[in-house]
Amino acid sequence: MSVVKINVLTVPAEQREVLEQRFAARAGAVENSDGFEWFELLRPVEGTDQYLVYTRWRDEESYLAWMEGGPMKAAHQGGGERPKPAATGSELWSFEVVQSAGAGRE
Repeated sequence: MSVVKINVLTVPAEQREVLEQRFAARAGAVENSDGFEWFELLRPVEGTDQYLVYTRWRDEESYLAWMEGGPMKAAHQGGGERPKPAATGSELWSFEVVQSAGAGRE
């Protein structure tokens, strides 16, 4: 059964562009991971300063392997000195996919 992980990032207005540029710069960093199914970065439209980083995985084991493995660490560490985080807070939500619909879906 597929699982969804949503990282909820609190991002001040002045850091939105920074966050989006950082995600764009590491495009492809997760897509080649075993068990990876889907990624979306969702920008808030109104009423909140929280971005949602949506990833879908074949199973919990695939997600954990990515979290503990080299590709995730490389994607989040980069080389040299680390820049200041764009987000001021984060929270992880976890779900199991019960139903799915749409083009290319099961």
